[in-house]
This record gives sequence, C-alpha cells and structure tokens, in this order.
Amino acid sequence: GKTSNLTKSPPPWLKNGIENMKNNYLPGILAMAIIVVASNVLVQYLFGDWLTWGAFTYPLAFLVTDVMNRVYGIAAARRVVFVGFCVGILCSLIGTQVMLQGDGYSYPAVTLRVALGSGIGFLIAQMLDVQIFDRLRSGPWWRAPLASTVIGSAVDTALFFTIAFSVMFNSLEVASVPDWAQGGVPLLGSGPELPLWVSLAIADWLVKLSIALTALVPFRMLVKYLVGRSVKNH
Repeated sequence: GKTSNLTKSPPPWLKNGIENMKNNYLPGILAMAIIVVASNVLVQYLFGDWLTWGAFTYPLAFLVTDVMNRVYGIAAARRVVFVGFCVGILCSLIGTQVMLQGDGYSYPAVTLRVALGSGIGFLIAQMLDVQIFDRLRSGPWWRAPLASTVIGSAVDTALFFTIAFSVMFNSLEVASVPDWAQGGVPLLGSGPELPLWVSLAIADWLVKLSIALTALVPFRMLVKYLVGRSVKNH
C-alpha cells in the first residue's frame, strides 16, 4: 500500500502551481533576467555623446513588470522582479570576474559598482513601480503603466548613475575608478560644467521617458494576448 502512494501523481494543487509557474511566470522571469544582464554590459558602451547602449534595453524591464502586474496581479509582479533581480545580480557578479583585454590592459566585463548600482536601482525602482501601478490599477488603462514607469525610471536612473559613476562612491572599487565619467563637461553640451555622468543620467532618463510612451503599444497588445490565452486555458 505504501509504495503505491509514493508512485501516485502529485496532488492537483501542486500540479497546477507548477504549471502556472511554467506558463505564466517563466517567460517574465527569463525576459527580466536577459534585460538586466544585457543592460549591465551595454551601459558601459557610449552611443553618441550622452547615451549608453543600456539606455535602450533597460526600460523594457518596466514593460515586463507592468504586464505581469496587469495580467497576474501584484504578487506575481513582485515575484518576477525578485527572481529577475537575483538572476541579474548573479550574472553581473560573474561578469565582474570576466576580464576583457584592452590596449595593453585588462578590465572586468561588469565593474562591481555597475553591478551594485544596477541591483540596488533595479530592486527599489521596480518595487516602487509595482506599488504605484497597483494604486492606479482601476483608472484608464494607460495611466498605471505610464505613471509607474516614469517615476520608477527616475528613481532607478538617479540611484544607478550615482552609485556606478559618481566620485562619492570611488572607495567602493579603487582598482576600477570610472575616470571617463567623472571629468567635467558642459551639461548636455551647453549647460553648466558638471561631471559627464550627470549628462549621461539625464539623457538616459529622457530615453526612458520616450520608451515608456512607446511601450504603451506593446503593453496593450501583450495584456490582451495574455488575458485571452489565460481565458482559453481555463
């Protein structure tokens, strides 16, 4: 009798839980992890004078969080943020151990400061995004994703650039001080003289704002698709 109990299939609630996790959360978790890792590497490469390549990939993290929040609720969104955060940090820390060859010198693929700034900025900004989205959930469909992304991305930009590039955090990683980002330049080419990273941060946030507006289209489409799919599955 005992052995037949062991070979029995798992109870329906457990089966459903695993199935839900696989179908609903996994795509969100994977998308989040890919975005965080790619952005950590791309933020170290300039695009034009004021932007880094990371500015174009990172805002998609807010799209993933908002879609999960709208379709599966606040608890699901928090789970995806937390797992995405852990995977992102793990990959970033691995990146700090990978050395790339420069012209007669080597440097880490991801600096410790970039990994820290990214992790802290990501977690605080995304949790704030989830909370604001939930508060505005019952208003017009565009209000929650737009407001939560605009505020969340401002917090994220401020935290990330300050930790990763400002002089006040130089003691975090003495061997890899980002001198290139700390030299004084006119703000966005024409304002008062400030460290380069301040121009980078403002330009980065302006890109995030424009992507937040553009992302309303895929947000609407993804929500419709996923809601339709979950209705079919039930």
